Amino acid sequence: MRDDVTILAIHGKVPKIHDSAFIAPGCRIIGDVEIGPDASIWYNCVIRADVNRIVIGARSNVQDGTVIHCDSPSLRRPEGFPTLIGEDVLIGHLAMVHGCILEDRAFVGLGSIVMDGCRIGSDAMLAAGAMLTPGKTMPSGQLWTGRPAAHARDLPERAIAEMRMGVAHYVENARHHAAALKDGAA
Repeated sequence: MRDDVTILAIHGKVPKIHDSAFIAPGCRIIGDVEIGPDASIWYNCVIRADVNRIVIGARSNVQDGTVIHCDSPSLRRPEGFPTLIGEDVLIGHLAMVHGCILEDRAFVGLGSIVMDGCRIGSDAMLAAGAMLTPGKTMPSGQLWTGRPAAHARDLPERAIAEMRMGVAHYVENARHHAAALKDGAA
């Protein structure tokens, strides 16, 4: 890995990053992290799994400046709150994702916050700047907005199709960035 990225083992847990994943400069990836094929972790993200695990599925993207963490096991909740991100998930710039589950094809908007125990269903969208408070579940195909976030409407098929196109865009764009970084290092 390049010297402009931190990959750090802690508590005997080493990040596992698929060879095809794109990790941009400035990223910090720590502990019990698993990043799947063709996933992309963009510039200056922090993914810190020092107290539980974090999984990021195939083709998911974590955009610039996002912070992903998890929550420790406790007496009330022995398993704690790992952060489990499915496949084809879009996470916007400067999001905060903490101890939650993002199902396949979920969308987390720019600057939004997803807190402990939350679940965002497949093809559901948390709007930019929204805050999903602890323990909330967003059903599949819904748009939630606000602070605290609440159901705004069901998403039309066109919006769901656009999210899926966004996934393909980020996979391709990550390949271009990886090539540019490789060329720049020569």
